[in-house]
Amino acid sequence: MQELQKKIGIQFKNTDLLEEALTHRSYLNEYPGVRPSHNERLEYLGDAVLELIVSEELFKKFPRSLEGQLTVFRAALVNYQMLGRIAQEIDLEKSIFMSKGESKDTGKAREVIVANAFEALIGAVYLDQGFEVARDFVRTFVLRHLDEVITKRSYKDAKSELQELAQEKLKVTPTYRLHEERGPAHRKTFKMGVYFGEDFVAEGEGASKQEAEVEAAKQALQKYKNGSLS
Repeated sequence: MQELQKKIGIQFKNTDLLEEALTHRSYLNEYPGVRPSHNERLEYLGDAVLELIVSEELFKKFPRSLEGQLTVFRAALVNYQMLGRIAQEIDLEKSIFMSKGESKDTGKAREVIVANAFEALIGAVYLDQGFEVARDFVRTFVLRHLDEVITKRSYKDAKSELQELAQEKLKVTPTYRLHEERGPAHRKTFKMGVYFGEDFVAEGEGASKQEAEVEAAKQALQKYKNGSLS
């Protein structure tokens, strides 16, 4: 943990918070009683802190951009693929406590674990150091990717495309609803539905809600290309 603190330039006053942020549920299942808690509560908090900071920064940086454009920029910065990549830049994975099975996994589920731990780390920084330090942390490690996102147009993911299409053609904003959640806590599968208003459009499945939403958006776009959506 000391190496990680050096990497991010933050020394925690309460290292228990950092330890909690780095503990995946699967580790407690394999080693019960070793840690008091896993990182899901901090992930929940960190997700909210991250979204607020990124939203505020985009709001200030693009004063003429509409809500829809700001939303797609934000989505490109806070999706699990981007957060997983940022986590790699600070070698976060080396510090995460997870089960032996999870540590051997190299698929999407592992990427989601690492991205979630990064959000938990933001939550821990916020609680330990306050909002301004958390803001500096997000600026340093997340928002520095903004120019790249815009230059490479990587904000054009399936959800973004569907949102632009729905707003332009149908004057509605897509919404997503959880249809199903199954599997053990450390390896869940989610099924999300995308809706135009109250009308169900398509469904997708993934290792996280965000991944399932992207798959649902892809299915909806395919329906549009096939002429199934008007």
